[in-house]
Amino acid sequence: MKLYAQYVAIHLKSHMQYKASFFLTIMGQFLVSFATLLGMYFMMSRFHHVDNFTLQQVLLCFAAVLMAFSLAECFARGFDLFPSMISNGEFDRILVRPRGVVFQILAGKVEFTRLGRLTQAIFVFCYAVPASGINWTADKAITLVFMVICGAMIFFALFLIYAALTFFTIEGLEFMNVLTDGGREFGTYPFSIYGEGIRKFLTYVIPLAVFQYYPLLYLLDRERSLLYMFAPVFSLAFIPPAYAFFRFSMRRYRSTGS
Repeated sequence: MKLYAQYVAIHLKSHMQYKASFFLTIMGQFLVSFATLLGMYFMMSRFHHVDNFTLQQVLLCFAAVLMAFSLAECFARGFDLFPSMISNGEFDRILVRPRGVVFQILAGKVEFTRLGRLTQAIFVFCYAVPASGINWTADKAITLVFMVICGAMIFFALFLIYAALTFFTIEGLEFMNVLTDGGREFGTYPFSIYGEGIRKFLTYVIPLAVFQYYPLLYLLDRERSLLYMFAPVFSLAFIPPAYAFFRFSMRRYRSTGS
């Protein structure tokens, strides 16, 4: 952990060598996400409810998913850029180093410019938490923390699967963006609005709804079972198979000879 903290500090110093570019990129990330927020606001101001969720409740859902995705993209950016490691032979150097492969990829790229999205998620939380009409108690606060942390871990697992597929294809597969960037966009609203089939897929196959939709029902007192409170924790069962698939795929790696 100490070594990883040193890598993070090095990446931060690297970003700060070009301060103007760094802060402009953060602002750009903020504004891109802000466009999505505006679209949601204008739609909800016209229809007022979506699947019986108010604007403030949808914003709470939006902020949790955006924060989870931003944290995953910030600290797991190396897996998102993994195809370039394969094609330019950089992965060969990773294999001969004494540290673990996953650790090296994580430490090799920390994208602090994604803090723009994270900042927006914090602002939305500051508005939605008191305005959502939720009677906040300790268990609900813990549930919200579970949603963000476990959500970040699920997005990390999806980046891991994306990297694993690269061992077979060399180039990255764009369809995975449906689950990563697409998951962030779909998560703008509670997953129940997309229909029962999509909700079941995002529950039993890719557990995005498990850390977003079900705990949201607990926060809104629509479900009182503790299973809904701890649903984000259950979603972490997705991580071991994702890691096992990465290890399996890595054994199929053939060097580019670069």
